Amino acid sequence: MSLFITSLNSGSNGNCYYIGNGQEAVLIDAGISCRETEKRMTRLGLSMTKVKAIFISHEHSDHIRGVTVLAKKHQLPVYITQSTLAGGNLALQRVMPFLAYQPVQVGGLTVTAFPKHHDAVEPHSFMVSGNQINIGIFTDIGAPCEHVLSHFRQCHAAFLEANYDEQMLEQGRYPYYLKNRIRGGKGHLSNRQALEIFTQHRPSFMTHLLLSHLSQDNNNPHLVQQLFDQHANGTQIIVASRHAETAVFQIQATSFAENAVTAPL
Repeated sequence: MSLFITSLNSGSNGNCYYIGNGQEAVLIDAGISCRETEKRMTRLGLSMTKVKAIFISHEHSDHIRGVTVLAKKHQLPVYITQSTLAGGNLALQRVMPFLAYQPVQVGGLTVTAFPKHHDAVEPHSFMVSGNQINIGIFTDIGAPCEHVLSHFRQCHAAFLEANYDEQMLEQGRYPYYLKNRIRGGKGHLSNRQALEIFTQHRPSFMTHLLLSHLSQDNNNPHLVQQLFDQHANGTQIIVASRHAETAVFQIQATSFAENAVTAPL
């Protein structure tokens, strides 16, 4: 049994991640237009009829830009906290509130939210589980807290933010306040922070790592690919694009991993 994953887009211009089994799927965030979401899924041979729900991580526009039209057109429930709903000023027809560490069942998939550090009103990341496989979505993270690390250790595959190269950010054109927002503990993960998470907390059964939410100005996909390839140790490293979808990756449970997701002590 398998799960299938792809990044439909990843970056400050829009984020949308697909996780599904053979019968149903969920989207994590909907930051690109409905039309572009449909177009990219069609190119990959994926059907919107299998998508049963959208989960929203936080209210920033690159995560919610397409959700209203997409949810209305395809009559999809949107799982979102009340604070995020208000913060994003969204008018949604089927709102499904969720709470951290309370699993949501979507057919054969279980989606569990957990808190993270980010400058949003009530930000969450997600673990999607099914067929004894765990997929983690770890983006828009200011610092690698224990919520993030404990879930990363359970993942057969993960979307992990590698937003910026520290030297490129420091020497780049961004104003000082924005540089501090990015690296200040509630912004984004650097390449170094992401690599530390990967090398120190990767489980032996992790087969795929999709590096996500790269900055257009403060990072370089080739630099990130080379950096992580040196430490891959059998894990396939993919850099998710801010301009196009990735391939669809089939994730299998190569060895036993605990699927229960519990709150850290």
